[in-house]
Amino acid sequence: MSTSNLTRCGWCSDDPLYQNYHDQEWGQPLYDDQALFELLCLEGAQAGLSWITVLKKRAHYRQVFDGFDAQKMAAYDAEKVALLLSDSGIVRNRAKVAAFISNAAAYLKLQQEEGRFSDFLWSFVNGKTIRNHWLLLSDTPALSAESTAMSKALKKRGFKFIGPTICYAFMQASGMVDDHSPSCWVRNPPQ
Repeated sequence: MSTSNLTRCGWCSDDPLYQNYHDQEWGQPLYDDQALFELLCLEGAQAGLSWITVLKKRAHYRQVFDGFDAQKMAAYDAEKVALLLSDSGIVRNRAKVAAFISNAAAYLKLQQEEGRFSDFLWSFVNGKTIRNHWLLLSDTPALSAESTAMSKALKKRGFKFIGPTICYAFMQASGMVDDHSPSCWVRNPPQ
């Protein structure tokens, strides 16, 4: 099926990388702990930037952050941090890089205490996708009661760069919230 002439959500540009992300990933329920951890980190890296900026760097992020292997990331030392901060292939923000490392440690601890990271995160939506029906892109909120609760719980467990707005974007991206517009082809696939 050709996807070039399909109607997409208003935020999706004509960039093929962005369109593929929208069509194949955004809003699809994600339950894999490793993938959720990566996505949460990348949503934090996106803070203050556009998602396409991080999306274009995602492959490089995966390379330099050891495939988002939390065990390896939690052990990064000052030398590794300096190397990361000199790498133009990522967002070179000291606080964001430090957050990736502290989030890795918090993620491992949460798994040890609670079990699956996925179960913990999906509990904020009672294990089911919240399907919104915003008529206009401008109607879509930047946060919700659920994203605020998630942010608070993650902060309490030591996570960084996970405010309510970041958590809402994360919930949209991971399929916890379905905010595809009513006219979007993903929400209404061709028969």
